[in-house]
Amino acid sequence: MSVHLGTRSGRVTDPSSRPGGEAVSVTPDDARTRTMRTAIGVANDYVTLTKPRIISLLLLTCVATMFVADPGGPALSTILWTCLGGYLAAGGAGAINHYIERERDARMARTAERPLASGRIEPRRGLLFGTTLGVVAVIQLWITVNALTAALAAAGLLGYVFVYTLWLKPRTPQNIVLGGAAGAMPPLVGWAAATGGLTLEALWPFAIVFFWTPPHFWALSLLISDDYARTGVPMLPVVRGETTTRHQIVFYALLLVAITIGPVITGLCGTAYLVAALALGAGFVGLALVLLAHPSRPAARRLYLSSLAYLALLFVAMALDRAL
Repeated sequence: MSVHLGTRSGRVTDPSSRPGGEAVSVTPDDARTRTMRTAIGVANDYVTLTKPRIISLLLLTCVATMFVADPGGPALSTILWTCLGGYLAAGGAGAINHYIERERDARMARTAERPLASGRIEPRRGLLFGTTLGVVAVIQLWITVNALTAALAAAGLLGYVFVYTLWLKPRTPQNIVLGGAAGAMPPLVGWAAATGGLTLEALWPFAIVFFWTPPHFWALSLLISDDYARTGVPMLPVVRGETTTRHQIVFYALLLVAITIGPVITGLCGTAYLVAALALGAGFVGLALVLLAHPSRPAARRLYLSSLAYLALLFVAMALDRAL
């Protein structure tokens, strides 16, 4: 492509920018704007690799657990450093997940436009990006928070990548149940960051996220079961059918509500949290029963979206109860 510089106006003429080779004037400001838009697009793609919407909920459970572990409130610097390291670790895991699943993602309507699946970012760059984030996260948490927090963040990253994505997901319909431990690590990270250690009571917030994950994810899988079937992923609706999946959602929703009462029984939380847990749990189970009795995509979508609010509100209630 030949480019000609105007002698007086300072414009750039691009003869290939219109059919027939007609020249179009492009000012330096136009070129800078295009470059800026390209840079912003690339930056957005890399941010997308970190799965920021998922991380926001994970960080909320992490920070809320910090206040459960230390009702007086950890130092602001500890909270900020933990959030930074937590984002980097979870973001690194997300980027590596994008790399591993890029070919499968390209065949699924929901994920075909992801940066690696669509080819906007080269696979090796995505892998390097994710690995770098993970390494930086562990080092940063080790230096600024403590070694246990760094080790737990590393365990979450490795568990998500190797145990869930590489091993369980392509092999068993129970992948999200067994692999849920990786997604339940943020509360343990928060507890360790706030106190420097772990106690048996730290297992309650971990268990809540662990048992919340199956009904949450199975509601989503009901919405995209055709994609999973087409790509050969043995998700529960594909292998066991949608009816079995809806029954399992109800079972795990009931089990989850029972687990949420555990912190009250052991004295970690009090009456305010109990009221919130029962009210939120009744709503969650109610939506699961509606999905069972009246199967539909809107009912599955409603349960999926409501499960996000359920978990966020439950952890906020737990933190507020401890602060009262």
